[in-house]
Amino acid sequence: MAVVSRNHQRTPGIICVLACGLAAVFAAPARAADLPAPAPAAASVDWYTGAQAQAVDDSWAVAVDGSTSITSNSSAFGSVTVTTALGSPPTVSGARVRVEGVAGTYAYPGQAVGARVTGYQQEGSLLAGYEWIWRDAALAGYVGFNVRSNQLSIPDPGNPVVGTGVGLKVAGNFYATPTDRTMVSAYGSYSTKFNAYYSRFRVGYMVADGVYIGPEALFLGDDFFRQYRVGAHLSGLSFGPVQMSLAVGYVRDRVQGTGYYSSIEARANF
Repeated sequence: MAVVSRNHQRTPGIICVLACGLAAVFAAPARAADLPAPAPAAASVDWYTGAQAQAVDDSWAVAVDGSTSITSNSSAFGSVTVTTALGSPPTVSGARVRVEGVAGTYAYPGQAVGARVTGYQQEGSLLAGYEWIWRDAALAGYVGFNVRSNQLSIPDPGNPVVGTGVGLKVAGNFYATPTDRTMVSAYGSYSTKFNAYYSRFRVGYMVADGVYIGPEALFLGDDFFRQYRVGAHLSGLSFGPVQMSLAVGYVRDRVQGTGYYSSIEARANF
């Protein structure tokens, strides 16, 4: 956890990992929230090229992020996040409202039942917060609630993350370009429902105008699973009004051992 984690992120190994982590996570993000944001309206020149900046378009008010992620351990998740600015243009500091949706499926060997178990997860979140925007960095914090539902193909006494409930959720994201050719981004979320958490950290080096490549690390889990991922990302690819990010890497899950993951994210502004 338009790019967009998750539903960040368990005996299900990497799968369950995605499943539960995504709930607090995927929304996450891993997600297009890491894609470069428009330059602040006050900037008179482009901060990374020094060229005279064009007038910033403040006409858009909603950012839509979508993401999908799959692993070699039988998990697949997708997320959609809609963020809107309140009372001010999105290119300046101000209040924000965010709506998130995550859905996915995973499978794992149920040790308590001696059979393979398939899980299905859905989550929706409503968050409010504030975003601070500077010349070359942005920081946002959110708080709200999430509704999460987990179902299993067969009852598994060894998996406590089952059922539907409401939890308090907090999230935050950070993006900065500390030098002319580098970027740093971070995202994290936590929900009291099943103690689900998701975090992702990226650094990148600019190989083309607005396009970065570099390493990423993710940590996700809940009351049933724990997982980490280490890989590489290519962020900032533009196709018309849509920005995209790709990532691949290695997964280590408490239950299912090692595997591989891939993800794709996209963002569009309206």
